[in-house]
Amino acid sequence: MSISDDIRKNRFHDFTVTVKGQSPNARPAAATIQQVAHDFGFGSNIFGLVRGVEAGELDTYRSLITRLWSFGTLPFYWGRYEPKEGEPMEAETMAAARWARDHGLVTKGHPLCWHTVCADWLMEYDNDTILGKQLDRIRRDVSRFKGVIDMWDVINEVVIMPIFDKYDNAVTRIANHIGAVELTLRCFQAAREANPDAVLLINDFDLSPAYEGLIEELLERGCPIDVIGLQTHQHHGYHGIEKTLDVINRFERFGKPLHFTETTILSGHEVPKSIIDLNDYHIDEWPSTPEGEAEQAERVEAYYSAIFSRPSVDAIVWWDLRDGNWLGAPAGLVRRDLSPKPAYEALERLIKGEWWLSSKEVPVAADGTVRFTGTAGRYQIAIGDARHEVHLTGTAPSASVPAT
Repeated sequence: MSISDDIRKNRFHDFTVTVKGQSPNARPAAATIQQVAHDFGFGSNIFGLVRGVEAGELDTYRSLITRLWSFGTLPFYWGRYEPKEGEPMEAETMAAARWARDHGLVTKGHPLCWHTVCADWLMEYDNDTILGKQLDRIRRDVSRFKGVIDMWDVINEVVIMPIFDKYDNAVTRIANHIGAVELTLRCFQAAREANPDAVLLINDFDLSPAYEGLIEELLERGCPIDVIGLQTHQHHGYHGIEKTLDVINRFERFGKPLHFTETTILSGHEVPKSIIDLNDYHIDEWPSTPEGEAEQAERVEAYYSAIFSRPSVDAIVWWDLRDGNWLGAPAGLVRRDLSPKPAYEALERLIKGEWWLSSKEVPVAADGTVRFTGTAGRYQIAIGDARHEVHLTGTAPSASVPAT
C-alpha cells in the first residue's frame, strides 16, 4: 500500500451530522461544510511572538502562523525565561500564549527542565537546593499557564544530560546527584501535580536504543509520560522515508502518541558529518539557495506525507519557521525577509488543500443527515442562516446540530 493510500485509510473518515428540530418540508436541501481546524498538530515553534521579531514584521509573522498552523511551541528556556531569580518573563510569554490560543492554536511550553540554556544563578546553590528550585519552577509555570498552555516538554534530552561535559551546569549536576531516571520521574510528577489534565512529553534528539531503554524504565516506574517527543534536525542530511518510518516503528511500541517535536530540513549546504554537535558549526553566512529550496520542498512534501500516514503520530513541529533563527541555518520555511519558500507553499497545498475540506455544499438527506469525508478536526456547518461548529474524529464521527 502506498503512503497516499495509508493517509486515506488512517486519516480520512466518513462523518455524519444530523440536523435536529425541523420538519423535512422546512429543512434546507443542502448544508455548507467548511473545515476550520485540524486535530493533527501541524505547527512550528512560535518564539517570534515573544522575542526576535521586530514590531514592523509582527503582523506578517502572525499571518504566516495562522495561515498554516494549528500548533505552536513557546519558549521556556530557564536561563532566558528567568535570567534573574524571581523575575520570569511571564507577562510577555503569557501574552503570546493567549494570542496563539485566541487564534486557534494548541500551545506547548518548551522545556521545563534542560541542562542547556540553564539559569546561571542556580550555580550558587547546593545540589539539594537546585533540585528543589527546579521542581518549584515546574510547579510554578505549569500552574500559572494552566488553561492557556496545557502541554509541556517536561524534560529535554535526558539521554545525554548526565554525561554532558561542554560546560558545568546545575541540571547536569542534579541528574548525577539523584540519577537521570529519578530526576525525570520527579519532574513529571511535579508537572502532573500542578496540572492533572496537562499533556506531558519527554523529548530527545537521541533516537537510539538508549532513548528506548530510558522510556521503558520510566514507564515501568510509573512515570506519567503522555507523549513521546522525537527530534529530527536534519542538518547532516535528509533522513529519508525509510529511516523516518523505522523511527516510528520503534517508538510506537510503547503505545503512546508520538510527536515529531523539532523538525528541520535545510535549503542550503549541510553540516559536515565530522561535526557531531550542531552547536559547534559556525559560519559567517549560510545561504538558502534556489536549488536548495526546490530540494527542500520535495523532501518536506515526502517527509510530511510519510509521517501523516502513520496513525501513531499526532504532531509535526517545524524548527524554526524563519531562516537563521535556529543555529544560523537555512532551515526555515520562510526566508529571513519572511517571504515563503517553496516548502511553505508545498505544506500549504497539503495541510490546507489535500488534507483539508474547503467550503463544500453537501445535500441534506431525507432523514436530516449530512454526510461527508474529512480529516479529524473542527468543522463549521451552515444550514440556511444558522452556523454551528462541531468536532469530528475517527472515534467520534457523528454529531447533531439544531436547524436554527
